[in-house]
Amino acid sequence: MFFSVVIPTYNRQPILAKCLKALERQNLAADSAIEGYEVVLVDDGSTDGTLEWLQDNAAEFPHVRSLLQNHQGPAAARNLGVEHAQGDTIIFIDSDLVVTENFLQAHADGLQQGQQTYGSDRVFTYGLVINTCNFADPTAEPYKITDFSAAYFATGNVAIARHWLDKAGLFDTRFQLYGWEDLELGVRLKQLGLKLIKCPAAVGYHWHPPFNLKQIPNLIEKEIQRGRMGVLFYQKHPIWEVRMMIQMTWLHRLLWGLLSLGGNLNERSLAPVLQWLIDQGKPQLALEIARIFLNWYNVQGVYSAYAQMQSADRAK
Repeated sequence: MFFSVVIPTYNRQPILAKCLKALERQNLAADSAIEGYEVVLVDDGSTDGTLEWLQDNAAEFPHVRSLLQNHQGPAAARNLGVEHAQGDTIIFIDSDLVVTENFLQAHADGLQQGQQTYGSDRVFTYGLVINTCNFADPTAEPYKITDFSAAYFATGNVAIARHWLDKAGLFDTRFQLYGWEDLELGVRLKQLGLKLIKCPAAVGYHWHPPFNLKQIPNLIEKEIQRGRMGVLFYQKHPIWEVRMMIQMTWLHRLLWGLLSLGGNLNERSLAPVLQWLIDQGKPQLALEIARIFLNWYNVQGVYSAYAQMQSADRAK
């Protein structure tokens, strides 16, 4: 197999440098099924000098090919990357993911084992993603219970035969705001009968800056956007499984309503507690507590967008 690692990026040059350097340090087994690999970087209209930096340091990244598009979001960027990819197997990661040296080999081994198990290439591998705010040494972060993911298809760390992406129809570029474009494609892949192969040896460390109170307005906006995109997801696939994923159920409304005391535990009332935890060197715990009101904003965003959709449908 020949791997094409497709990476969309937007204004992430510092962590992108670590991401690309890690991909250049891959150890492939002597009997590896990997014939070779490339890294297809799609710059989604960055304004931080990403492409200029890459051009200045091209000698360090012999596997990297770069593409540029106007800012259209990750769905369009990944589609462009796949269209220009040379490989028969696509790996999707994000540009803030730093992988280990056996990352590609682990995905190759997982794909082979899955094909042997099911007697078909109707499989894809999903690697382990560990969240970290350690920029100096991202791969030093231990696995935490909060890193667990039950997602079927998430583009933070996944490998799949290219022809299944073509058959499913790639990413829906209507998902221009935050969230759901990868899981929506996952529903279509599941309908084609593809099996998920967990691949914990293919580890990626997802870096994000340490949580602070200045991030809260942007995080709230993301949750509202995720709610809007969740309704688009449900429009395409009006099934219970999607309702559960996007939190559009009475159970989620009740749960986050109770935990947030009807929205009274919010960014204002919890600010002193969150700041105290940050000052104590516990920004991750502060973020987990902030998820109480962030999820409340998400659920409110879902139902607001759903009401707008119903109103528009009645007006037709």
